[in-house]
This record gives sequence, C-alpha cells and structure tokens, in this order.
Amino acid sequence: MRRNRKITVLLKGYPRLSETFIAQELLGLEKAGFELELVSMRRPTDKKRHPVNDEIRAPVHYLPEYLHEEPARVLKALWAVRSNPGLRDALKQFWRDLKRDFTRNRFRRFGQAAVLAAEWPQGSEWLHVHFIHTPASVASYASQISGIPWTVSAHAKDIWTSADWDLSEKLQRADWVVTCTGVGFDKLNSLANGRGNVNLSYHGLDLERFPKFEGERPARDGLDAADPVRILSVGRAVKKKGYDTILEALARFPSSIHWRFTHIGGGDELPALKALADHLGIADRITWKGSMSQQDVLTHYRESDLFTLACRITADGDRDGLPNVLVEAASQAVMSVTTTVSAISELFHDRENALLVETDNSEKLSAALQVAISDPILRETLGTAAEARVRRDFDYHNSIHDLDRLFHESWAKREMA
Repeated sequence: MRRNRKITVLLKGYPRLSETFIAQELLGLEKAGFELELVSMRRPTDKKRHPVNDEIRAPVHYLPEYLHEEPARVLKALWAVRSNPGLRDALKQFWRDLKRDFTRNRFRRFGQAAVLAAEWPQGSEWLHVHFIHTPASVASYASQISGIPWTVSAHAKDIWTSADWDLSEKLQRADWVVTCTGVGFDKLNSLANGRGNVNLSYHGLDLERFPKFEGERPARDGLDAADPVRILSVGRAVKKKGYDTILEALARFPSSIHWRFTHIGGGDELPALKALADHLGIADRITWKGSMSQQDVLTHYRESDLFTLACRITADGDRDGLPNVLVEAASQAVMSVTTTVSAISELFHDRENALLVETDNSEKLSAALQVAISDPILRETLGTAAEARVRRDFDYHNSIHDLDRLFHESWAKREMA
C-alpha cells in the first residue's frame, strides 16, 4: 500500500502558540510519510511562533474568516459546487442544524465548507479536522458536498461545550474520531450509538524537544528572603485555568514564606488578574511574562521549583482535558500542585507524582502549595515520579502511530469496498 497519502487538515486557527500539540502532530504525520495541506478557518493572531511550525513543510490556506469579508469568493464557491451530487444532502443537514442553532455562525460554517469543497487541494484524498465543534461542522458539510471522507480529533472545550445532538450526529457521519483523554473518550463513546469509531490516544510530547533535565535544583524552602522559592504557571489567562484561585491561594501564605510567582501566557483575563494581584497585595512578587517561545518556556521549567495550575469547569461547561503544560512540566521533573478536573487524574495521582486538590478552593490549594514549598525532598520525589510516568506513557510517537494505523485502515477498507 502507498505510504505517501495526501491529507487535508482543517484547523480553527494556524499557527497558534497555545496549540503546540497540534503542530507537533502535523510534523509527526509528515515524518511518518503523509503529505499534508493545511486549511485554517482563522489567520494567526500570535506575534510569536514555535520553531516546530517552521519545520512543517505543508502549505497553509485560509478560508474566509467572515463571509462578508470575501463575498465574491463565497459566491464563486457556491456556484462551483452547485451540481455536486452531495450538495442536496449537505443543504438538508444545514437546515436541520439551523433549526436547532439559528446563528450567524451556522451560516458562516456552511459558507466556509463550500469554499473548502470548491478549492479542494489537488490530489488530497482525506479530510481530517481538529476540534469537534465548529471546525467539524465545516468538515462535515464539506465532506457531504465533495464526497471526501472525513475524520476528527476531539480535545476538550470542543467536547464539553457542544450539544449532545451535535456531537452524536457528527459521530455518525465521521469515519472515526480520536480523542486525547479518557473522560473525553467516555463522553463521545456514549453518544456514538454503538458505532465503535471513537478512539483514545494521548497526544503526549516530543521528548526530543523536552530532553531530560540533568541539572540540580536548589533545595529552596521559602525561608530565605534572598532566595525565594520559584513557582511557575504556564497557560492562557482564561477562566477555566483558575488563575484567580491561584492568586487567592498565594495571598494566603504567611509572611514567613518567601516566594516569587511567574506566569507565562497571553489571554483576555490578564488585566483583571493583574488588578486582583494588586488588590491582594501580592503584585510585587509576581512576574507576568506574556507569550513565550517553547524554548524559553523550557528554560523556565528548569529554573522553577514548583508548577501550579488550578483548572476548573466554567459555567458554560468549558474545561481543560489534560493540559499539555502539566505534561511538559513533569517532563522536567517539576512537581505540580493542581486540581482534579477532567483528565488531570489520568496523569497524576495525589502524593504519588503530584499534589491534587479540589477545584475552586483557594484555601486547600494554598495549603498544598505550602506543603510543597516547605519540603524540597517531597518535590524531588514526586517530580521524579511524574517525569518517569511522562517518559513511559506520554511520548507523542505513540499517538502518531495510532493515527497512522487509523488512516491506513480506513483507506484499506475503502479500497476493498
């Protein structure tokens, strides 16, 4: 069987600093022998980019982000696909969806799907999409219009903020779905009506980019004002990350503990968080780094004593799956203090390789952080155990192998049909 099959990959936005795991997967698929063409629904907004994006050879195309910005392109696409046998089915599906989700966004997805089908990359045999919410809507309509089979990688927010009817119907139309957490797998599998097309595959890390840290960390315990303990967190400043809880936990520390907290990442909540830190009287101990390259983030992992993240479930159901930054920190033997939300417990077990607390509880988070700060030996023991788990079970080559198998099994079935 030919190995150099060509796949079109549909992305919500590309490239994105917060989606390194997707870029890593794309590069891995290229190294596995697949030819890729990337199609993005949005243009990049990040000012920086990770080195892995520069290693990906695939060309990138951009759909109209808003239909009114490129009306001629959309109308041309609709005209081009007017005689496609699948257009009628796609329109029927669109009207069914519109009755349940009467939004401008729904119209936009159909228009983007028409453009994708009309401008389909030459020689591409498959459509794979990241995220099962709006990107999968575009993929599903485009597949119906064009007759090209499609598959999807589902992650976190896209699963938990989508309506069950929407997920269930996409699971019926997609050839297969892969998701990166056990809780996500259980949710999707319960909606697949027995199809058995949902697959679990942790996306993991490229451990060559996160090599083992061979240095030694000082045994800081927070008692030396001249050498405060270094606490790190990496992640977008959005509600589901729980940074307000972290700040409130830090503010609970007694004055005898000397510490510095560093946050890496952008996000809309940054102004509010900075104001909260000032209100709590801890702003002078906090450094807000903003977005940084992967290599710079790696340096911070290695220079820090402790990592924390206070993930929560928001009012609209949004939540993390297994935040990649927790896996990254563990790869550098940095002990984490975090919460039990979603799939975090699939990586960490309390007092075995991390300290875990319930969500939205600054008092318990503060107490756990203080335990970790005061006990450098505990940090080393749990951090070492976390690193061993990551290097054993979270190598991204495993997920590339899973995808390689799934794609080629699908092609083989279609060629035999």
